[in-house]
Amino acid sequence: MPPPLIKAFGVLKKAASIVNMTYGLDPKIGKAIGEAADEVISGKLIDHFPLVVFQTGSGTQTNMNVNEVVSNRAIEILGGELGSKKPVHPNDHVNMSQSSNDTFPTAMHVAAVTEIRASLIPALTELRDAMQAKQAAFEGIIKIGRTHLQDATPLTLGQEFSGYVQQLSNGIERVTDVLPRLSLLAQGGTAVGTGLNTKKGFDVKVAEEISKETGFQFYTAPNKFEALATHDALVEAHGALNTVACSLMKIANDIRYLGSGPRCGLGELSLPENEPGSSIMPGKVNPTQCEAMTMLCAQVMGNQTTVSIAGSWGQFELNVFKPVIIKNVLQSIRLLADGCRSFTKNCVVGIEANEKRINQLLNESLMLATILNSQLGYDSASSFPALLGQATDLTSRRCQVRKEGTQGGHDPEGGYRRSGLPHARRV
Repeated sequence: MPPPLIKAFGVLKKAASIVNMTYGLDPKIGKAIGEAADEVISGKLIDHFPLVVFQTGSGTQTNMNVNEVVSNRAIEILGGELGSKKPVHPNDHVNMSQSSNDTFPTAMHVAAVTEIRASLIPALTELRDAMQAKQAAFEGIIKIGRTHLQDATPLTLGQEFSGYVQQLSNGIERVTDVLPRLSLLAQGGTAVGTGLNTKKGFDVKVAEEISKETGFQFYTAPNKFEALATHDALVEAHGALNTVACSLMKIANDIRYLGSGPRCGLGELSLPENEPGSSIMPGKVNPTQCEAMTMLCAQVMGNQTTVSIAGSWGQFELNVFKPVIIKNVLQSIRLLADGCRSFTKNCVVGIEANEKRINQLLNESLMLATILNSQLGYDSASSFPALLGQATDLTSRRCQVRKEGTQGGHDPEGGYRRSGLPHARRV
């Protein structure tokens, strides 16, 4: 099972022991449980959690794995005999006022929120900020645009990168928007949502203790029946992760295509040369960071299918695909976070504009004539560059000069710069 989930279970067991002491649990036992839970949280006991994701759909085996590890470690702390269940019992004490049916979904939410807040959002923000720096650096460089993989009208390289910045900002907002629903905890619902075998206020107090331990705000779910039987919040959250993956796939592909070459591709961007790219072709350098990013995005998109199917399998009072849901959600969070950090550090910050190549392609494009539509009309504007330019390999600028017979005629590129990009420089 994913380590962040095990850590979240440690947080939960510690919180429950603190609350249970207020309801009569022997403080000596409660404190020993808390100390053992701290070791689970720190990762010190991670080797004692060997279970795989494919187990009972409620996650009962993992909950009991945690109960038994915490119980035995607490027994050790108190000087007892391992496996004796004395003086700390895994069910009666560590699992007091709890059921696997409410502990596992609680740990799922705690793990997801913690990983999103501590790892994913900072990584996305770092990438967005790096893209924003490139947007500013490239704001004055005019280049040819492309639609349908064909030449289109010009824009600046900064404008092109501004689209990536907005995608990432939207992604951060989407992921952040799901956190309030992920912050609602099932704890206190016990077996079917009724709260059987818990004390009044136990659910609220546990949420408060989890908030203190993690530093993130959690609340008790207002309806425990929904919290046990469905995982709509996690399905929604992974939908946001999937959208981020779609954005990153587009961004990484654009960058590697713009950096294709070095001599026979688009070559508008120069990408960092991190390592040799071929075992047979000397001097070849591949866009490995872009390729790694697109592969991890593909994995996240695949995880979306699993999470969607698993989220729909809540029969009556319990969803029984819990382990596979959280495994895929946490994997997607970690892949996106690690991928963004690597992409930022090893690719984006080192991207440079190949201004000579950008200028060459800009001047060779016949789409600059689009600016003449309002001056000459569509038919006239399209006739001379399309026919003359494609037949003779002349640029739009030279076609226009030949058509007008003088440099004093209409200037497609200059007109575009004056009308749409007053601060752009001609490279």
